[in-house]
Amino acid sequence: MLRTIFRLFLPTFLFLFVFRVSAQNGNTPDPLLTKDSLAQKRWVESVYSGFSLEEKLGQLFMVDVFSNGSEAGIQKVRDLIKQNHIGGVIFSKGGPGREARITNEFQEISKTPLLVGMDAEWGLAMRLDSTFALPWNMTLGAIQNNKLIEEAGAAISRHTKRLGIHINFAPVVDINTNPLNPIIGNRSFGENKINVTEKALAFMRGMHREGILSSAKHFPGHGDTDQDSHKTLPSVNFPKERIEGIELYPYRELIKDSLSSVMVAHLNVPALGTQEGRPTSLSKKVVTEMLRENLQFKGLIFTDALNMRGASNYDEPGEIDLAAFKAGNDILLISENVPKSIEKLKSAYLSGEITEDRLAHSVKKILKAKYKAGLNHYKSVDEHFLYEELNSVRDDALYEKLMENAMTLIRNNKGMVPIKHLDKQKIAYVQLGDDDGTAFLQQLKKYTKVDHISAEKLPDLLYKLKDYNYVIVGFHKSNENPWKSYRFSSKDLLWLHEIARENNTLLSVFTSPYSLLDIHSTTNLQSILVAYQNSEVAQEKAAQVIFGAIGAKGKLPVSTGIEFPEGTGYDTRAIERLSYGVPETVGMNSFKLKKIDSIVNYAIAKKMTPGAQVLVARKGKVIYSKNFGFYTYEHIKPVSDTSVYDLASLTKILATLPLVMEQVEKGIIDFDTTLGEMMPIFRGTNKENIRLQDMLMHYARLKAWIPFYVPTIDAVTKRPSTLYYHETADDRFNTQVADHMFIREDMQDTIVDIIAKSDLNRKQEYKYSDLPFYILKYYLEGYYKTNLNNLTQDRFYNSLGANYTGYLPLTRFPLDEIIPTENDKLWRGQLVHGYVHDQGAAMQGGIGGHAGLFSNANDVAKIMQTYLQGGSYGGEKYLKPGTIEKFNTCYYCKENVRRGVGFDKPQIRGGGPACSCVSKSSFGHSGFTGTFAWADPEEELVYIFLSNRVYPDSTNRKLIYEDIRTKIQQVIYDAIDY
Repeated sequence: MLRTIFRLFLPTFLFLFVFRVSAQNGNTPDPLLTKDSLAQKRWVESVYSGFSLEEKLGQLFMVDVFSNGSEAGIQKVRDLIKQNHIGGVIFSKGGPGREARITNEFQEISKTPLLVGMDAEWGLAMRLDSTFALPWNMTLGAIQNNKLIEEAGAAISRHTKRLGIHINFAPVVDINTNPLNPIIGNRSFGENKINVTEKALAFMRGMHREGILSSAKHFPGHGDTDQDSHKTLPSVNFPKERIEGIELYPYRELIKDSLSSVMVAHLNVPALGTQEGRPTSLSKKVVTEMLRENLQFKGLIFTDALNMRGASNYDEPGEIDLAAFKAGNDILLISENVPKSIEKLKSAYLSGEITEDRLAHSVKKILKAKYKAGLNHYKSVDEHFLYEELNSVRDDALYEKLMENAMTLIRNNKGMVPIKHLDKQKIAYVQLGDDDGTAFLQQLKKYTKVDHISAEKLPDLLYKLKDYNYVIVGFHKSNENPWKSYRFSSKDLLWLHEIARENNTLLSVFTSPYSLLDIHSTTNLQSILVAYQNSEVAQEKAAQVIFGAIGAKGKLPVSTGIEFPEGTGYDTRAIERLSYGVPETVGMNSFKLKKIDSIVNYAIAKKMTPGAQVLVARKGKVIYSKNFGFYTYEHIKPVSDTSVYDLASLTKILATLPLVMEQVEKGIIDFDTTLGEMMPIFRGTNKENIRLQDMLMHYARLKAWIPFYVPTIDAVTKRPSTLYYHETADDRFNTQVADHMFIREDMQDTIVDIIAKSDLNRKQEYKYSDLPFYILKYYLEGYYKTNLNNLTQDRFYNSLGANYTGYLPLTRFPLDEIIPTENDKLWRGQLVHGYVHDQGAAMQGGIGGHAGLFSNANDVAKIMQTYLQGGSYGGEKYLKPGTIEKFNTCYYCKENVRRGVGFDKPQIRGGGPACSCVSKSSFGHSGFTGTFAWADPEEELVYIFLSNRVYPDSTNRKLIYEDIRTKIQQVIYDAIDY
């Protein structure tokens, strides 16, 4: 037994012993050594001993493959595998499915498994279509949490491994100290050698964690050049001390941490003793003496592509390859002529110019790397579900985290960011640059009213901007690849200068921070936010920083002039506004949430409602927000984010109740305040002693509702009586009910008088009633001497940025943004469109305590989130947590099974408005038109469902009978990944 254990664990013990001894002796580790080093050595020796000279030489070559290339190009590589025994391939442009098929074919025909490589610095998307792109290194360089960088390296490596790739030529460790560098730039982590090294180490550890070989490039340092080695031989004219202190620093640290390989660049570096015009990739002083001997690097050494002009201009094919091998490189990357080069190497071997030891050194190292990559037990690439596995929601969640942590605020005069006090701001957005900024604008608009201002001429633009408090300028440049131009045009610079001179201006830069070098003076810019890229997520995260949904955390990885040195970045705190992102970032499952789509689409197909908005937020982040269907069954206009719905009874908890809560908090009224104390009209009536608490808990014996409109219908004509309605407004008939329908002004007093004189139910028990909120409307408007529309806007909605929320939607929105409700044939004789559906609220001019509010799902979520956050939102304190808790309490739970004070609550014995999945502390309300809003403090969840199920006929109750809103709620809770 002991002998078996000894035999099993001896290789591991030897590996750890060798690694520790070498570390103690100051030697660098062998990064290609595996834990089963004895088995690895036996495999390497066995394979090597079976090679012919031609097969040994073939292992030195890695050739490029384009999976989107011609059949002739693919056949050429087939021939090189069969006839020249090449050791590996590096894939370039193409697609994942095609690459997988080609990889499997190539591996099948190769006697020795091929080492497969790729340049996937920011993911497979660097080379392949239909694959995932993570942020560029410059963006990652701004992130302060290096664990996220490790996750980025790991994510890319999961993708490369899935596609049968063994080595990713990453990380780039060039220190980009030259803003004019045409080929590195955004591919670099920055200009600070410490930051670059820490990021590269983290990225590499993520790669190794997933079993992918790493490759630091471009040795000895391509960061401070102003030429592209693809096109010429760039020169690095610094003294050796500078190169060793700056450019080589990352290599030393990565080599200590088991860097798998190094790629040697084609550079002219006189200080390193290279011959004039001879690239570093062909220099023995650089490759052997500096990298292998001085830095004690034991991993693989690659040339950069030998077809690049930095190398190919030096000599002809074959000669270049021989020189590169003699310089000390192990793998000759993308040789211009493999057969010719092999013949050249063979002649050198046979003549003694290349020794057997030298050849064995490289070939055995290559075989060690293949063993470490698992090629001793090769498995073909599974070609099924490639797209899905290479584009997962896990990747989306990581991308979101990376971009969120990269956002860098480099100026914030007067604390402009985050923007607060939205009720006092008038904000404009101006787009500069030549790429799309739609996602940025749409996200800005989720927080408050933001006007997109544009003009053909600068004076016209400045005139349009003169009345705005803030101007947000988005500078948008192409996100296609990191080499795209980031420069401001002369027109952009002029317009930016003039805008900033006249307005409080925030500039958000969606490209390289080097773009700021074009701006001659930033004095007039109040705030500058660097978002690094113009992806949709980057645009969304920038908007979220600006409005304080998330904080700014990044630091500049490069200097952009004296004013903004590397490391600049102001941290800001989030101010409890909703953010937006991927479900997995808050413990939700995207796949499970997709079932919501099926349920809503089923409801629409079965004509339960023409359309709907559904929103889910958790932990302060909106993670599901979709629009379904159309305004009507005629499919004329689809529902959008800006479509507003008649909220019906949601008005109770979104408009009237917060005003009541505010009064209780201030001590103006309390739960024991009676109707007789609140309103003189109730004194001496059967309602005089009804307590506020009982009324709001629907435990006050009030009638469920009173059809106030029925007596106003002519008994003979069955049409609205001319005693009560006119088609045009005048001094007496001045309250609009619908198009061409104005009710008598004194009907307001009549309604409250009818309520005061109405009978009470005989038994005191829970009985839902609209009447409490009729009563509270009259009380609040009498107390404040203004209507509920003004009260709610001034006290809540304006400062919340809930600019889609309010009464009287036709005064604020065009008709085509308002969802129609019922075709009312009994009373109004028309399609109710732009007016409140509820008859009682309509008779009150559209401003009711129980109905009349219109909004979209996003705004309703803001108000529910305010409740969930204890009365705070966006840096404003609306209510105290204790007040909300007081109203969100079931005081008569045994008798009153589902009511807080104003809020609906889950039914104890199941059923009711919510699914049995919700917590007892949850609360919300539903609306007759097909609306629902619910918040759960225990799960930090907000769920909003808006529909117009009453179109065209309110007798359509299929949405209710099939419990669609509750079924969706169950899906939401099922999607929580505990």
